[in-house]
Amino acid sequence: MPKPRLITICGATATGKSGLALEIARRIGAPILSADSRQVYREFDIGTAKPTTDDRQLVPHYLIDICNPTETLTVADYQQQAQAFIEKFHQEGTAPLLVGGTGLYVKAITRGLKIPRVPPHPQLRSQLSQLGQPYCYEILQQVDGVAAQKIDSRDPTRTLRALEVFYTTGLPISQLQGENPPNYSIVQIGLDCDRSMLDDRIRRRVGQMLEMGWIAEVETLCRKYGTDLPLLATLGYAEIKQYLAGEISLAEATELTVLHTRQFAKRQRTWFRRYPEIHWFDADRSDLVEAVWQYIG
Repeated sequence: MPKPRLITICGATATGKSGLALEIARRIGAPILSADSRQVYREFDIGTAKPTTDDRQLVPHYLIDICNPTETLTVADYQQQAQAFIEKFHQEGTAPLLVGGTGLYVKAITRGLKIPRVPPHPQLRSQLSQLGQPYCYEILQQVDGVAAQKIDSRDPTRTLRALEVFYTTGLPISQLQGENPPNYSIVQIGLDCDRSMLDDRIRRRVGQMLEMGWIAEVETLCRKYGTDLPLLATLGYAEIKQYLAGEISLAEATELTVLHTRQFAKRQRTWFRRYPEIHWFDADRSDLVEAVWQYIG
């Protein structure tokens, strides 16, 4: 039996990760594990660019549609499920592919992040939020100076999470975090392309999503779950929701979605470029599949 390993394909949105993964997975006879923080939610399909039914028939996909839109899937939850699948496939002698653009999901697996298993406490968060971010950050500096140095003073999400962990466990989050790298080998592939080419890819993708019925999808979700559903405030869905509310035109919603997706892609590129273990390929090279195939051996 070959030595267990994991192949990851990451990079910014619209760089063609899913298409490449499908080709490589078919050659290997391997399953694909999604590393996308929105594809885990059922019914959010078109706007999250989920693999099509045909794609899923060609190659088994996992960690897609595992959570209801009204539920919260934490990074710890995702990590636990992904690690269980990886172990299962390794026992079967298969090297799965981990594919997606959610950097924290990829890092949770490839670096073996130690994540405090403390569920969200809405009441505690609400109480802390009422104190204001500046005061909350001051408290964090007092109870966990190490974490405070790593968290921007203007970042309420991470500040509240650190305080939430401290008040729930009695221990600083910095003591509970760390890394426990997996004992199997990992081949990490990154896809990138020229910025102007990526902009074109993003614009085409947004257009395709609209042609596939994205507006109807958002309309259905708003009607079923209410416009205050947190997932409807995420990239693309928020802009289409504004259009449906009559606040902006469809053309404006489209342009805003393209703009915000470009900004998101820039943040993704910055995140992944920090990791030297990722081997980068030009997403637009004509021999991409063969080049990656040769690299992964």
